[in-house]
Amino acid sequence: MRFHRRQCHILETVGSINSVARLPRLLMCLVKSMCGIGPRLHSSVWKRGLASVLVTAVLIPMLIGGCTFPFGDAATSASKLSAGQEIFAANCAVCHGAGGEGQPEWHVKKADGTLPPPPLNGDGHTWHHEDGLLYRIVSDGGKILEDPNYPSFRSGMPAFGERLTQEERIAVLEYVKSLWGDKTKLGVSIRESQALVSEHDPYPVGAMSE
Repeated sequence: MRFHRRQCHILETVGSINSVARLPRLLMCLVKSMCGIGPRLHSSVWKRGLASVLVTAVLIPMLIGGCTFPFGDAATSASKLSAGQEIFAANCAVCHGAGGEGQPEWHVKKADGTLPPPPLNGDGHTWHHEDGLLYRIVSDGGKILEDPNYPSFRSGMPAFGERLTQEERIAVLEYVKSLWGDKTKLGVSIRESQALVSEHDPYPVGAMSE
C-alpha cells in the first residue's frame, strides 16, 4: 500500500488526537518519511507528529489505569511533605529542634532519668526503626519503648495520638525522613535501609487514606 501526503494528513491536524486508531498510521507515516520511502514532511509537521506519538504513549496507560496521572504521586508527596513540615514546626521542633538536630548530649540521661530528645535528621537512631514502630511512638509516646527488663531506660516522648490524625502522623514522619537527605552509614543510604526494614512493619493499613 502506497502512502502519500493525503494519507498523512493526520500529521497536520495533531493539535489533539481524536482517535487512538489513527496512531498506527501516524507511526507508519513517520517511519516511511524517515526511511526515505514516503513523502518528505516539513519539520514542523515532524515535530507535531512526534509530539502526538509521545502524548498518546502517555495517555493510553493513563486511560487503561483509570486516568491516574504518572506525576500524581509526586504532587501528593510534595503536598504531604509541606503539611508534615508545618506539623513538625508546631509540635516537634520545640523539643527536637527546628532542623531536627535534637538536644545537646541527647544520649546522656537527665536528672529525672529520661533521655533528651534525640536528633531526627539522620544523626540519631530514628532511621533504625520501621515505619510501623515510628508511627506507634508518635501515637502512644516513647513509653512503648520502655522495657521492665531495662528499668534504667525512660523516655520523655509524649503521645500525639489524641492531637494528630493518622494522616498527620504519617505526614510528619515522612517529613522527618526527608531530613535525612542522602546520608549514609557504612556506605549504605539510611533512607533505603529504613525503607527495607519497614517492609516488615509498615504504617497501619488504612492510615494512608484517612
